[in-house]
Amino acid sequence: MQHRLGIIGYGGMAGWHHDNSKRVENLECVAAYDIDPERLAVAEKKGLKSFTSLDEFLAKGDFDMVLVATPNNFHKELAIAAMNSGRHVVCEKPVAMSSQELQEMIDVSEQKRVLFTVHQNRRWDKDYRIIRKVIDEGMVGKPYTIESRVHGSGGVIHGWRAYKVAGGGMLLDWGVHLIDQIMYMVPEKVTNVFCRMNSIRTPEVDDYFKTVLTFESGLHAQIEVGTYCLRTLPRWYVNGDVGSVYINGWDCAGGIVHAKKLATEWVPEIVQTAAGPTRTMAPRPKEAIEELPLPTVETDWADFYRNVMGVLDGKQELIVKPAEVMRVFKVMEACFKSAETGEAVAVSV
Repeated sequence: MQHRLGIIGYGGMAGWHHDNSKRVENLECVAAYDIDPERLAVAEKKGLKSFTSLDEFLAKGDFDMVLVATPNNFHKELAIAAMNSGRHVVCEKPVAMSSQELQEMIDVSEQKRVLFTVHQNRRWDKDYRIIRKVIDEGMVGKPYTIESRVHGSGGVIHGWRAYKVAGGGMLLDWGVHLIDQIMYMVPEKVTNVFCRMNSIRTPEVDDYFKTVLTFESGLHAQIEVGTYCLRTLPRWYVNGDVGSVYINGWDCAGGIVHAKKLATEWVPEIVQTAAGPTRTMAPRPKEAIEELPLPTVETDWADFYRNVMGVLDGKQELIVKPAEVMRVFKVMEACFKSAETGEAVAVSV
C-alpha cells in the first residue's frame, strides 16, 4: 500500500528524512510546512508542495503520515495537532520536553487510533548491532559492565541545541540515543541512575555528561557524551565473564578478546611490571590470550521507515514502541535529577 509523508519543520534532519524516504518502497514524501521561507524554498526545489500555515498543511495536505522535525519544545503541540487531524506521526527525538508531555502524545494517539513512534534510528547503527550480536550470542559470556560513549572535539553545540528553552544539550541530543540503545539491548529494569553534567563551553545546557545505569541483575552501563574531548576512548567496551569486546570508533574497528586459560592462582614470585611489583595486575601472557574478529552485520537506517510501513499495512510489529520511549525518558529525567542533587536516584523502569 502506498503511503505519503508530510514534513513539519524542513530543516537539516528533515532533508535527510526526505532523501532517505526515496529508498523505502511505497513511501513518498509530498509536502512540507515551515515558518522559514528559505527552508520552504529548499523543499519546493526538491519537489515538495509547501505550506506556510499549519492549519492549511493539515487541512489540504495529501498525506496520511506526518514527520515532526522541529526544535524539541514544539514536538508535543505539533504532533498532537497532526494526530488530531487523523494522521500517523513519526516524531524526531527527543520526543518531548518531559514524560508528562510524552504521555499526552501517547493518549491522543490511542484516542485517535493512529500510529505514533519516535525516530530512534540509532537502533540500526552498525556498531550497536555488532555489540548487540556479541552479547545476544554469548560471545563474551554474561556481561557485567558496558561502556558506551560518543566524543567530539569541536567544543561547539550548533543552533537551537545550545539553548535550554528548545530542549538542547547533550543528554537530550545524543544521550537519548545511547540510553535507548542500552535499554533496548538489556531486557531488565533499570533500578538506579547516577549522573554528572558539565557546561564546559555552552553556558545554558550540558555539553558533557556521564551517567551510570544499574540494572536488576547488577549489570551497570556507563554512558558518556562530550563535545570537547580531545582524546577519544573506545565507542564501546564490554566486559563479560568469558571475555571482552571493544569497538574503537564509527568505522567499527575492534575485536573480541578471550582468555585461553586462567592465570595460575598461586604464584610465589612477585612479578615486576611497569606498574611496579604486582601479581594481580600483571599482564596476561600472549599465549594465554585469544583475539577474535568482530561479527559482521548488515544494517540500514531506512529499515526504521520500512518497519513503519509494515505496521501500517498490518504486516509487522512496531519496533520503536511508545512504552519503550517512555522508559528512556524517565531514565533521562532521573539523570537530570541526579545531576542536580549530586545523588543517585532509585528508579524502577
